[in-house]
Amino acid sequence: MSRRTHASAGSSRRKRWIVGVSAVLVVVLALGGASAYLWSQFGERISLELGWVTNDHEGEGHGETMITISSGEIGSDIAATLAEAGVVKTSEAFYELLLTQEPQVEFHPGSYRLRLEMSAQAALDALQDPANRIQHIAMIPEGLTVRQTLELVSAGAGIDLEKLLLAAEDAQAFGVPAGVTSLEGWLHPATYEFEPETSAHDAIAKLVAYQVMMLDELGVPEADRQEVLTIASIVQREAGTAEDFGRVSRVIFNRLDIGMRLEMDSTSQFGMGQHDDGSVWSTGEALADDNPWNTYVHAGLPIGPIANPGRAAVEAALAPAEGPWLFFVAVNLETGESVFSETLDEHHAATELLFEWCAAHPNANC
Repeated sequence: MSRRTHASAGSSRRKRWIVGVSAVLVVVLALGGASAYLWSQFGERISLELGWVTNDHEGEGHGETMITISSGEIGSDIAATLAEAGVVKTSEAFYELLLTQEPQVEFHPGSYRLRLEMSAQAALDALQDPANRIQHIAMIPEGLTVRQTLELVSAGAGIDLEKLLLAAEDAQAFGVPAGVTSLEGWLHPATYEFEPETSAHDAIAKLVAYQVMMLDELGVPEADRQEVLTIASIVQREAGTAEDFGRVSRVIFNRLDIGMRLEMDSTSQFGMGQHDDGSVWSTGEALADDNPWNTYVHAGLPIGPIANPGRAAVEAALAPAEGPWLFFVAVNLETGESVFSETLDEHHAATELLFEWCAAHPNANC
């Protein structure tokens, strides 16, 4: 074999080796790129399956945060919320835990104080603990005006009072009967729980809806509702005890039947904005003021309700007690005891009892 032939053979072998190595490198590089891609897509899942890592935190967590559960949300929604807020490591860890619970966990809408980086179990326990729930509650007693009621809603639900008052100005926006221009009388007294971030309109609509529901249950026709609430509001403010609701209602109807002015101090005080001054007596100015609520000046019912009555007062307005009374007066402001009279002389005698009680109790609202 000539030197030239040997050299040619060696050169050919080197070329084949280079081509082979190059091909291997291409394959390796290709596989490396694919592996990197596959790992980026499935590596976490593979690691979880092999136990190399966990999708859950350990322990009770640290710091503090707040999450909100809205009405209608299901377990997967809550799991996503917890993960987004940094409470749990992954939504899967929490949701998978939920699926193992027996009986099924029920969540209540609201805001909850939780910690960051909690285990799924710790987060679930915290959500089931009432102490962690931030409640938005307003307790509305009977006999308050719209403004007094909305002040309590504002404080309990965390809604700006000015927004509530502004929303309340448009009474027709809440579905009250045509012609009703004020929500006075239409806000049902009860204890309410509001969801976080409830709007001013929605909060008021909730109170109105319950008042309408009550009127529906009592069978009050829509055309009669404003009048019934007006009578009930006077009953609510005038009666010293719930036991007297029916008799106060009867006095109102007896006076209306004979064309006698109602002359209710509660209406004159409301018309002058003196309904919250704590005194049982009306000022001379309030008794003489020519406003549409003053039943000392105007015959018949006032232009509308003077407060928000409760169910018992509405029932009394619908079914007054039987009796001949035209007058009544409280004779004991501590117990609410009142005397009901048929004649003016009897009423004057009962009023003297009130004077005597006031003299004996100088610190009372006389």
